Amino acid sequence: MTSTSTNSGRPKASATGEGAPRRRGRGSTALASERREHLVKLAADLFAEKGFQATTVRDIAKEAGILSGSLYHHFDSKESIVDEILSGFFEEIMSAYRGVIERGEDPRATIAGLVRIAFGTLEPHRAAITVMQNDWSYLQSMPRFGYLTKSEDEVEKMWVDTIKAGQDDGLFRADIDPKLTYRMIRDTVWVAVRWFKPGGRLNAQGLAEHYLKVMFDGINTH
Repeated sequence: MTSTSTNSGRPKASATGEGAPRRRGRGSTALASERREHLVKLAADLFAEKGFQATTVRDIAKEAGILSGSLYHHFDSKESIVDEILSGFFEEIMSAYRGVIERGEDPRATIAGLVRIAFGTLEPHRAAITVMQNDWSYLQSMPRFGYLTKSEDEVEKMWVDTIKAGQDDGLFRADIDPKLTYRMIRDTVWVAVRWFKPGGRLNAQGLAEHYLKVMFDGINTH
C-alpha cells in the first residue's frame, strides 16, 4: 500500500512532475499477473501430487522459492488458489460441452464430441481433475464451492439428455440406464488422469478415439 500522508517525507511533486512518485506501469501489472499464474501452476502441480488437503501454504511458498507471507500478496488462502483452478476448468469444459450440444448433431456424434472434449482436458487440467477425485466431498462442504455441484448437475443433464435422445432415435440400446451410463463414462474418463502420461504411445485425442471404438463397437468381433 502507498501512503497518502502529507508527512511521508517524500519530496512534493512540482508542476512539471519532478519528484512525483512513480506510478505502477503496465509492465508491473503484467509481471504481477505472470507471477500469479506461475504460483497457480506450482500449486496445481502440488495439489495433483500430494492432494489438496495435504498441501500447505508453506509447501506452495517453498516450491515457489518465496516466504509464506509473500504468497498472501497474491492469494488470501490455498482455497482461493484451488478455486481459481477449478472454476477455470469448469468454465472451459462447460463452454466446450455447450458448443457440442448446440451443433445439433445426432446423439451418437454428440456423445463422441463430448467424450473427445473430456479426454482433451486430461493434460491441461490434470490438477483440477485430480482434486475433484480426491477432495470433492471436502470442497463441497464449503459454501464458496457450491458452484461445483451446480456445474456437475448441468453437465450430467447434457449427457443424460443426449443418451435418452439416442435411445428415442434407436441409436442406443433401450435397456441401458442413461444416468448410470453417463456416470460410468465420466468415471472411466476421469480415472485415466491417474495413469495417462503425455508423450506416450497415444496422446489424449488418440486415447479418446480408442475409447470411442470400445464404447460403440465393443471388444467382440462382428
